[in-house]
Amino acid sequence: LDIILVSGDTYIDSSYNGSAVIGKWLLKHGFRVGIIAQPDINSDVDIKRLGVPRLYWAISGGCVDSMVANYTATKKKRKQDDFTSGGENTKRPDRAIIAYTNLIKRYFKNYNIPIVISGIESSLRRITHYDYWSNSIIFDAKADILSYGMGEKSMLALARALKGGREWRGIRGLCYISKDKNENYVELPSYEECVADKFKFIDAFNSFYINCDPITAKGLCQKCGDRYLIQNPPSENFTTEELDEIYSMDFEREVHPYYKKMGEVRALDTIRNSVTTHRGCYGECNFCAIAIHQGRTVISRSEDSIVEEIEEIASAPKFKGYISDVGGPTANMYQVECTKKLKLGACQDRRCLYPQKCPALKINHNKQIELLKRLKKIDKIKKIFIASGIRYDMILDDSKCGQLYLEEIVKDHVSGQMKIAPEHTEDKVLALMGKQGKAPLKEFKDRFYKINEKYGLKQFLTYYLIAAHPGCDEKDMLDLKRFASAELKVNPEQVQIFTPTPSTYSTLMYYTEINPFTRKKMFVEKDNGRKQRQKDIVIPQEKSIKSKVGNKNIGNEKQSNFKQVKKNFNNNFIHLKEQKTGKIQHRKINTEIINKVEEYCD
Repeated sequence: LDIILVSGDTYIDSSYNGSAVIGKWLLKHGFRVGIIAQPDINSDVDIKRLGVPRLYWAISGGCVDSMVANYTATKKKRKQDDFTSGGENTKRPDRAIIAYTNLIKRYFKNYNIPIVISGIESSLRRITHYDYWSNSIIFDAKADILSYGMGEKSMLALARALKGGREWRGIRGLCYISKDKNENYVELPSYEECVADKFKFIDAFNSFYINCDPITAKGLCQKCGDRYLIQNPPSENFTTEELDEIYSMDFEREVHPYYKKMGEVRALDTIRNSVTTHRGCYGECNFCAIAIHQGRTVISRSEDSIVEEIEEIASAPKFKGYISDVGGPTANMYQVECTKKLKLGACQDRRCLYPQKCPALKINHNKQIELLKRLKKIDKIKKIFIASGIRYDMILDDSKCGQLYLEEIVKDHVSGQMKIAPEHTEDKVLALMGKQGKAPLKEFKDRFYKINEKYGLKQFLTYYLIAAHPGCDEKDMLDLKRFASAELKVNPEQVQIFTPTPSTYSTLMYYTEINPFTRKKMFVEKDNGRKQRQKDIVIPQEKSIKSKVGNKNIGNEKQSNFKQVKKNFNNNFIHLKEQKTGKIQHRKINTEIINKVEEYCD
């Protein structure tokens, strides 16, 4: 083999699996490629299965950062992994990139074969960064080469250079370690400076962030000890034709038989019949890393390419007529981009949608409406769902087609509930998130329900919210609760605690406790108990646990035990409700019962 890919996920042959896409792309261009998924890091049985690659090893932690996949926001070990056969979270090591790199070095130390790390875990950890799980600033660089961002171009260019014996250190989209800095690149504050001075750390991240656009970015270098991380400028933006070529590759949309025999992979239920329409996002929410990883420029596939893929899905013998999703990081950014940005690159002094939409961005949903109407006419299609996120502020801004698009979605592409992500309702917190205030949310809600009334539909909105984001305190969560009750007429059920992940402004705020835009001190909740309390203000823990007890989606072999757990839990729950003033103290609920509820339901 020329290249061996190593992945932290079970191998799903799908365009939603980065290792599958890179593998197929290299294969398409004449390279012999193999893949080892979730190798055992305690033996050589898996890692030696395919021998030694001729050109390089390529390691990915998987579709999700391994630490996010393995731990909750309050650092509790997750029991379930949707990207692992059988679903039990036992196959993906912590810091998978480092673990797999060490595994290869342990058993192939006599071979001088480069190790390339890639995927979102390494892409977002390439410079000095804050690591939430170790609560420290770290610099990981144990591999030879790092491919960052969407890696098709850099990985292919590297393979061609190594095959031809040519110099590869100038390839865009790659990072590497050097004893010397590149005099033509921007030098970031060193690792040591970032550790010693939080303002230097902010300076480093600001320079890193504005140098991620392929058109305007300069190369970067950062010293760590006696060596330098060298980051070449990003790979050039894809064209529509290039994206069409990538997504036209032949994917099985199935788990590889070697891994399928180990159990079902839950993620496949979501992605098997889903279609990507575009890459990139100019929303630039401060808690999200998509702008860093996929880019701030939206590149869309052609209508014909999307139609052909859905026709192929519909032709499968077991296809039941439903497409799970047609979208991208933000569904309604398809075919909507600033012509100025496409020529000159992303602006360094302003964002596209915050604090208000930039006048240069002309939003028109007509292309998306036309696409959806065309897709509905495909033979054997019963319904197409839009499960990707939707920016409702963009819909409101589109005076020509926004209302028509919303009617199209509500009427034909919603499965009873439409999921939107306001993330919060208080303007102070929303500003720190890089999102517009709550006024657009109220207007969108009213429009949504008027359309439902117009067509005689009984659908509702589901709101995704974040607790304990930097700058958010318990009063903000109480205000959120009141607003949701009074204005949205709901008791929110989808609330997650903010998780600091590398390469986001929100994580920068979390670590430094400084607003990086004003450079003023700010409140950050860091106590896990109080973080949970913020969430419990909106969703009381006893309600959350009780809803788990009511979950009927449990294997038959566990039903009898589960019924007893449910009975015991309800008895305790009722007893507590009768105590004193009727207030429920969730800490007093029998610990054994809670543990069993987690075991059977989590």
